[in-house]
Amino acid sequence: MRVERVVTSGQFTLDGESWDVDNNVWLLGDDEEVVIIDAAHDAATIAAAVAGRRVSAIVCTHAHDDHIGAAPELAALTGAPVLAHPDDAVLWKMTHPGREPDGELRDGQSIEVAGSLLRVVHTPGHAPGAVCLHVPEAGLVFSGDTLFRGGPGATGRSFSDFGTIIESISARLLRLPEETVVHTGHGPDTTIGAERPNLDDWIARGH
Repeated sequence: MRVERVVTSGQFTLDGESWDVDNNVWLLGDDEEVVIIDAAHDAATIAAAVAGRRVSAIVCTHAHDDHIGAAPELAALTGAPVLAHPDDAVLWKMTHPGREPDGELRDGQSIEVAGSLLRVVHTPGHAPGAVCLHVPEAGLVFSGDTLFRGGPGATGRSFSDFGTIIESISARLLRLPEETVVHTGHGPDTTIGAERPNLDDWIARGH
């Protein structure tokens, strides 16, 4: 099993404002099949990185438009189902009002790819249906916009809550082994061990 990163660029729009963003799209698998984590901005670029492999699923870490904007097109290009947590239905419909996800993500669910299991961990806060994908045997977690190098994802917009994301991070992520590598939705990787000592500082600063 290997991890590949594709960086795509576009805009994130919510609450009447827009920001230019670079997104990490993650491909997890082997020479035969992959799971795509997030479908950000550019379906053609992501499909090119797949390079003809079977795509088992397109997994959405949450339903902000910069993470799901290319999902229907990418599904059409790859034949893969789009999976999202039902608590993000309101956000999903803002971007794709005429197209539902193909399946649901649930806490504790396992997704198999290349002989490994991705465990779905529901981590609300940045969005109600935000999830992380934990691969215990590889010591990896794909955190979406829940946890970054330096702290939690943003919670100053609609459908987000700081107390909730802190609870998600402290109860669900910071209990993972400290050597666990965190592959984020934007920007550089980090580790659980690097972030765990900073929890009280994040709480004190309020973001």
